[in-house]
Amino acid sequence: MTDNKPTVAFLGLGLMGVRQARRLIEAGWPLVLWNRSREKAEALAPLGARIAASAAEAAAEADIVITMLENGPIVEAVVFGQGVAEAMRPGTVLIDMSSIKPAEAQDHAARLAERGVSYLDAPVSGGTVGAEQGTLAIMVGGDEAVFTRVAAVFAPMGRATLVGPHGSGQLAKLANQIIVGVTIGAVAEALMLAARGGADPAKVREALRGGFAESRVLDLHGARMVERDFTTRGRSVTHLKDIDNALDAAGRLGLAAMPFTAATADLFRGLLANAGDLDHSGLLVELERRNPAN
Repeated sequence: MTDNKPTVAFLGLGLMGVRQARRLIEAGWPLVLWNRSREKAEALAPLGARIAASAAEAAAEADIVITMLENGPIVEAVVFGQGVAEAMRPGTVLIDMSSIKPAEAQDHAARLAERGVSYLDAPVSGGTVGAEQGTLAIMVGGDEAVFTRVAAVFAPMGRATLVGPHGSGQLAKLANQIIVGVTIGAVAEALMLAARGGADPAKVREALRGGFAESRVLDLHGARMVERDFTTRGRSVTHLKDIDNALDAAGRLGLAAMPFTAATADLFRGLLANAGDLDHSGLLVELERRNPAN
């Protein structure tokens, strides 16, 4: 314990996780880190974090375990295949901040409950900028009592909202990804239309600001499109994974028609096949490919 703060194990230090872990360290939380590539964890050691040799070793020392991993199968492999579930003491809370399928989150919650371990699914939105600044939107599924008990650990990372039972956090994240993905596509189509007709896309974006078309996507992603800066801040491969998970969840819930979501998935698939894993604002590139100049 440090200043009455419980020990946190943070598993997964990718683009998002490394920034979240840094925020926790700076807020005084005692952290034990594990990452498949050890050098990413060691980069935070000078700030006071301890580096574990394995995910299970990190979990064994912790009161709260946070996972921030790429997808559901990797979460499954780390938690249930690398000894994390067995290493956690009864009463430990596992907070999975990865973006996975709601059904996977519900399954993980049930299996951990059998071991006396509480579970929250808590995916995030806000990208690397939000992770850096501690302004992430954190969507949480699980029991209210557990959420209340660990609410303080979310504070350095962003704003956490309990949205329902296990799996609900993942549903909220999928709703977020549908809105963001479809809106990126709409902004890209609109700016492509303007440019093809001879209007200045930068000026069109400026003119739209403050009207009903205003959004963070028009602001941030629209600027990237105008500047043609597709340096990865939000990976297209990750966004496609989330969109596919949304379609999977829709099918499980009996929703047969999700046309905007399906079209967005098709665009991301085309982008990845033809231009690679650009920033998700790179949907503009795929739309331009499908609409060659005469």
